[in-house]
Amino acid sequence: MAQGAFLPLPYPETAVVEADTLAEQTTALASVLSERPVVLGGCCCSHVGAVRGLAARVERLGLVWLDAHGDLNTPETSPSGNLWGMPLRMLLDDGVVSPADTALVGARNLDPPEVDYLAEQGIDDSLERALGGVDAVYVALDLDVLDPSEVQVFVPEPDGHGVDDVESILREVVSRSRLSGIGVTGHLRDERNVPVAERLLVAAGL
Repeated sequence: MAQGAFLPLPYPETAVVEADTLAEQTTALASVLSERPVVLGGCCCSHVGAVRGLAARVERLGLVWLDAHGDLNTPETSPSGNLWGMPLRMLLDDGVVSPADTALVGARNLDPPEVDYLAEQGIDDSLERALGGVDAVYVALDLDVLDPSEVQVFVPEPDGHGVDDVESILREVVSRSRLSGIGVTGHLRDERNVPVAERLLVAAGL
């Protein structure tokens, strides 16, 4: 986690969180969030603590989840049992954010139970729907939403977005709601990722 999280980005470091369990990581991260944090994590589970902490600051937090995968499995539906495939579902099942205030953007490798869940909950990639009535938004940006030709990631998936596309999406997000924080995950410790991450953070207004 810590190795994957490292990128030499020109932003002030406020804390480094390393923990043995996801519960400990979530609690620690939620407790050290700055006013508008940039969270770097190897795995999308890093978003759980960030969203929990930021959701406590507003009445209604929107969530834009940019990812090649759904991250919507449960221990019962997951083919692998890996927690990496569950963080968005954890937040939704625990009521931290509402499905009505959630957009899943760029997903192109979904397990059948995830497809069913999206249909049942009415979750799609509409920013207009998800951000229409929220007080602020958190962006969970897994860099595997990008095409593998653009970035070095843990779980590459073909036919992803270009950097220009994701820049446009982020600009639309911050034009619709106040950004409370952003997390950048899924990336390898590779300096080729730095200019990509910098471009996308600038597009989000950071």
